[in-house]
Amino acid sequence: MTAITTEPPFAHGGHGQPRGRIAQLLRGPEDPAWARPALLALLAATAVLYLAGLSRDGWANAFYAGAVQAGTKSWKAFFFGSFDAANFITVDKPPASLWVMEISARIFGLNSWSLLVPQALEGVAAVGVLYATVRRWFGPAAGLIAGAVLAVTPVATLMFRYDNPDALLLLLLMLAAYAITRALESGRTRWLALTGALLGFGFLTKMLQAFLVLPVFALVYLIAGPPRLGRRIWQLLVGGAAVVVAAGWWVGIVMLTPAADRPYVAGSTDNNILQLTFGYNGLGRLTGNETGSVGPTTRSSAAFGGPAGITRLFSSTMGSQASWLIPAALIGLVALLWLSRRSPRTDRTRAAALVWGGWLVLTGLVFSFMSGIIHPYYTIALAPAIGALTGIAAVTLWRIRERMAARLTLTAMLAVTAAWAWVLLGRSPGWYPWLRVVVVVLATLGAAGFIMSGREVGGRRARERGFAGPILVGQGRRLLTAAAVSLAVIAGLAGPLAYSSSTAATAYTGAIPVAGPAAAGGLGGPGAFLGAGGAGKGGFPRSGEGRFPGGAGGRGFGGGLGRDTQVNSALTKLLQNSAAGYTWSAATVGAESAAPFQLASGDPIMAIGGFNGTDPAPTLAQFEKLVSEHEIHYFVGQNQASFGGGTGDAAQITAWVEKHFTSQTIAGVTVYNLTSPISS
Repeated sequence: MTAITTEPPFAHGGHGQPRGRIAQLLRGPEDPAWARPALLALLAATAVLYLAGLSRDGWANAFYAGAVQAGTKSWKAFFFGSFDAANFITVDKPPASLWVMEISARIFGLNSWSLLVPQALEGVAAVGVLYATVRRWFGPAAGLIAGAVLAVTPVATLMFRYDNPDALLLLLLMLAAYAITRALESGRTRWLALTGALLGFGFLTKMLQAFLVLPVFALVYLIAGPPRLGRRIWQLLVGGAAVVVAAGWWVGIVMLTPAADRPYVAGSTDNNILQLTFGYNGLGRLTGNETGSVGPTTRSSAAFGGPAGITRLFSSTMGSQASWLIPAALIGLVALLWLSRRSPRTDRTRAAALVWGGWLVLTGLVFSFMSGIIHPYYTIALAPAIGALTGIAAVTLWRIRERMAARLTLTAMLAVTAAWAWVLLGRSPGWYPWLRVVVVVLATLGAAGFIMSGREVGGRRARERGFAGPILVGQGRRLLTAAAVSLAVIAGLAGPLAYSSSTAATAYTGAIPVAGPAAAGGLGGPGAFLGAGGAGKGGFPRSGEGRFPGGAGGRGFGGGLGRDTQVNSALTKLLQNSAAGYTWSAATVGAESAAPFQLASGDPIMAIGGFNGTDPAPTLAQFEKLVSEHEIHYFVGQNQASFGGGTGDAAQITAWVEKHFTSQTIAGVTVYNLTSPISS
């Protein structure tokens, strides 16, 4: 396979600039007539997948839903990302993703739809932006393949129907990828600045995870940017400054606000936003040294994402989430780099391969080897790069399919995809077992079509018999081409689409949802943590066994991370009636425990110890002072151990309450009246 210079005719940089409207971003004047209808069909199908039956998830992750409720009641809670409207403590992430949902809830009222529809629309927008980015250099066919791969990736379907920060983060990363693409084609500083600003705002969504692509974007522009080297370096400094400004304004305000005038920074041990950034949400994720880690030990990654190593993304724990087309994407990456090996420095095929390949490889390696907390749904960050590499490589190779090497590479991409789908589908043996056979059969037929697509159909004997040889040959090749492409697309997307459809049709709740049906020996199913294997380390319940105090059984991991959010009506009434005259109607250990009570009652609930009860806020002395000042009416106890928390200050507070105040039991939940001390 010889080197080629591929400057696709679909690029609009330089002298062919579009006028900037959305329609021109999604379809250029050179696009064929079918491009726009195909794009609209893709976006419509994506919207149906992400929006249909959305309310079945209820509050989804009640932890973030509780924070959204707080933000609709208090602008201070809105700005700081407080968990409760009384601004005792924040969530353990920056508030950008909450802002979107809170604005929706302020406009339409707080309910499941106003909470989750913005997430779904962010997913549709991400698919559209990925299409626009890939189409710009490689045409609508490549853009459609890339967008379709992202749309049907199971973990994307899960997260774009959920209220975790990952939905907004992925959209911002996609917009940054579009901006760096424009910078690479035009060499204009403003596009580098926009790239940095988008990544900075991504930091305000999920902190340092947004920066995983930053070194990739910077290095690719340094290598392939159009201006001279000195100007490229200066432009990158401008982009870096934009990152600092976009991320730093909020951080600066939090740091400059006196601790007494803002909520405690959850996830930190010293009420410091920088410690949260570089500790629990930063380097601690890589090293495993995470103070306040969500788990029984500081090194808990194996309990959530499987053992660290090069095979983690393909394991029974995480494989079905996003890895369906990773092998094909890696083959495509190698092919693109080989084809462009002798091209000029600014060659767009090489630049695109480096952007998307660097994204996939660097993020994949970090996820594979990080020793701290990693959840299967983090793999949504890989989906755009997988889709882009697959679409770009497939179309680039197809354009030179007269070469046997190109056809063999396409065949290899299809074959490895089908083989890996066979393995992944086999991990859920009782779930539509015929599907894996269909995938392999379709892939085999498609691969045969790829091999034959470079040959003439008809031949000399047909022409000798008087048939219209050239016409028949052309028609035959077109039919063969259409059949091969159709079979390949169906075979490649059938597995992830089936898993995504199962995900969309299932109700999910809890903090650790996993897309797709349950896999033998791994994760899967609604909010599952242990899959079909039974109780795991620490005696945690199986999927479906978690129960919330005073509520019905939840479908997911127990101990608060996968519980049902329903609260007994008598307990809800007690909390509502006790709110008048108190800052917090009740307190309980852990925000995961507090969230359902807060959502049910509509009143602030103090989450002692933050997310899982391990933050040193409040101390016992501070809690005693608040009780003496009649700031808190009730303390809600637990009828099961808090997951990995309830230690330190939280445990001392619990022991002090149990010793000094009267209690009553409502629907199995022990409630202590902090205004009624036990008589001496």
